[in-house]
Amino acid sequence: MSGAECMKNPPTLNSASGIGNLQEIGGLNSYVSGSIHSKLAILLISDVFGYEAPKLRKLADKVAEAGFYVVVPDFLRGDPRIPNDEKPLEVWIIDHGPDQGFEDAKPVIEALKSKGVTKIGAAGFCWGAKVVVELAKYAYIQAAVLLHPSFVDVDDMHAVKVPISILGAEIDRRSPPELVKQFEMALNAKPEVDAFVKIFPGVTHGWAVRYNDEDELAVKSAEESHQDMLGWFEKHLK
Repeated sequence: MSGAECMKNPPTLNSASGIGNLQEIGGLNSYVSGSIHSKLAILLISDVFGYEAPKLRKLADKVAEAGFYVVVPDFLRGDPRIPNDEKPLEVWIIDHGPDQGFEDAKPVIEALKSKGVTKIGAAGFCWGAKVVVELAKYAYIQAAVLLHPSFVDVDDMHAVKVPISILGAEIDRRSPPELVKQFEMALNAKPEVDAFVKIFPGVTHGWAVRYNDEDELAVKSAEESHQDMLGWFEKHLK
């Protein structure tokens, strides 16, 4: 379902991509899973390929089962990057900067608070990781998880104010292990901020939500990253 179609139709169950439903939250079409009565919310912020990714929605459902109200907003506003698109990422990103995602996240967070949510965690994948780290720098959220981050640098780590977990891939040109270890060193210099950094061996950038179902190692590693993410939120939000 495209963003335009979402706007034309009322929220409906979307069993093809998960057990949740589509709602507008903070002005953005969003996939929502879990009890509206939960006081604990999790934002899952997608990579450049958008919020409709089936594995991302399955992950939202898994997190919701742990008692969280989970929201996956369409920060790309119905215009995700198309796989194998001839347009270079550097061109596409001009109109889809993580800085805009950060601004768009603020009304989503306010909308959640207006529903009675008292604590919010956020996990970002690739592109979404930069949005999450910006939220963590200004304490709009209470816990952060970055999975195979892009556009994130060491200076971001120096400014983080909330507990943060970084889950990286061994094979990753955007955030190679050397850079992730620099993130860890910067966070270690901030004892007031709880931090957890882990590099997953044998996996590539995007493995947490774009793994091959036929690849046993990839599936196992993705599930391990999901458990690490969920454990971080349970530690710092419950």
